[in-house]
Amino acid sequence: MRTLHERNDVIPVIAEVFREHGFEGTSLSRITERTGLGKGSLYHFFPGGKDEMARAVLAHVDDWFEREIYAPLRADVPDVAIARMWRGVDDYFRSGRRVCLVGAFALDETRDRFAAVIASYFTRWIESLRDALVRGGWPAAAAADRAEEVVLGIQGALVLARATGDEAVFGRALTRFQGRLQQPPSL
Repeated sequence: MRTLHERNDVIPVIAEVFREHGFEGTSLSRITERTGLGKGSLYHFFPGGKDEMARAVLAHVDDWFEREIYAPLRADVPDVAIARMWRGVDDYFRSGRRVCLVGAFALDETRDRFAAVIASYFTRWIESLRDALVRGGWPAAAAADRAEEVVLGIQGALVLARATGDEAVFGRALTRFQGRLQQPPSL
């Protein structure tokens, strides 16, 4: 196991604990066990305790999605950006084996505590995909509908893959949605 000496090294480890146990089910003792850090070290990195840890984890997830998904969708050639989104999503969610932490936080009592961050994650993804589709020749209304459908479908596929223990559900869903974004609808 790698020694964790920097705050940024600890954040991904804490993220996995939150993914496995949810916000409420994640205790400081679970975090210390997984990180190998004592409570004093954790409070040094995160003086605000578990709330600050969750905010740091959500910011870490947000940074990755902004860099790897949203920004390319807003700026790159649409076909290239959308292909990058499919690869990135499949890789990030480990082909359906990794739960969406933001989605998990949206489903429990934690949602109210982090509502703005959670809403922004989903809204920016939908808007960024919509913008790429519009630049690719889609009518604005159809692009907005399809972008929402795709993000909804990805999230649903993650839940279904996890609930059924069938990770292939996620791959099949991505393939289906890729086909739905191949060409703009006929006018």
